[in-house]
Amino acid sequence: MSATGLARFEQTLAGLERKGRARSLASQAGIDFTSNDYLGLAQSDRLANAIAAALARGLPVGAGGSRLLRGNHPEHEALEAEAAAYFEADKALYFASGYAANVALFSTLPQREDIILHDALCHASAHEGIAASKAPAISIRHNDVGAFEDAIKTWRRSGGVGRPWIAVESLYSMDGDRAPLAELASLANTHDAFLIVDEAHATGVFGPGGRGLSANLEAGDYLIVLHTCGKALGVCGALLSASAVICNYLVNRARGFIYSTAPSPLMAAAVREALRVLADEPKRREKFDALYAFANTALAAAIGVEGSGSQILPVMIGDNTRAVRIAARMRAEGFDIRAIRPPTVPEGTARLRIAITLNVDPSAISQMFERLAIVMAEERS
Repeated sequence: MSATGLARFEQTLAGLERKGRARSLASQAGIDFTSNDYLGLAQSDRLANAIAAALARGLPVGAGGSRLLRGNHPEHEALEAEAAAYFEADKALYFASGYAANVALFSTLPQREDIILHDALCHASAHEGIAASKAPAISIRHNDVGAFEDAIKTWRRSGGVGRPWIAVESLYSMDGDRAPLAELASLANTHDAFLIVDEAHATGVFGPGGRGLSANLEAGDYLIVLHTCGKALGVCGALLSASAVICNYLVNRARGFIYSTAPSPLMAAAVREALRVLADEPKRREKFDALYAFANTALAAAIGVEGSGSQILPVMIGDNTRAVRIAARMRAEGFDIRAIRPPTVPEGTARLRIAITLNVDPSAISQMFERLAIVMAEERS
């Protein structure tokens, strides 16, 4: 390829650089204030031992094919049965990632005559699936239940005859705030709508037994919940829990499920162990609850910023370049903090996304916020 064939890509990269939006990969370094390993399970002995035991009993590393061919391993089926029981769902379906699960469900389930109403701050993977859907979609103001209802009524008045699909996250990944799930479930029941709840940042740490914030919602067969396995559970993949009809439909119609090699049976074994940890070690969640509460208080004391009330603590910077500078300085001083910029977050809201996990302790949190206050003051311009 000639040099000119790459020019358009070079121009795009140069434009991102000018706007302070260029991305690059940075290795793990320093104390963890950026991962989603909320319960500290990713490097835990229990998960490592579970993998070793699975290998010892002959579990294969790779599935060797899609689930509908030879890739459907008994370990996948055991995980799905245990997950359905744990999350008190009719059935569960294991995907390779939360991204893959969101793309599959949104591109497959809503039909042409339906409408998708999604919170404006839903994850990029939901937007990707919605873009591939046959159904029209409307972005709704963040956490505005009234706006969801108004959109449904307007759609009905204009001749909408299908089903509404309400899509939200239970705990938002960049702001750390919660969705009004009880009100949304009531709205879904009133308007005969499906409710899709992405529990990515709540699974394992919130709700009874770590079952998420949607546990015990009154939504019946119209509730579809996504439980990501790569965050608090410390492994990878995602479990979609729903009615048997929904799960069976996805097996038959979701192209991302049908035409993908199945997740590693080893990962399925590790997720099974992670679910056992949730059941066996409630004190891990209790310790986590106390730790993120301490972090919220420390943030307010050091920087004068009110915490989100969860383990995800955004510190708004605004300017892209300044956010990157501050994050780089904090990493250089031993605190692994990353800057989040548009388009991941809205224009003008570049921020530091500070995540609290059991990989840190109160002393490290205090030191980090004390140093962050100084660095932010020095990087005013």
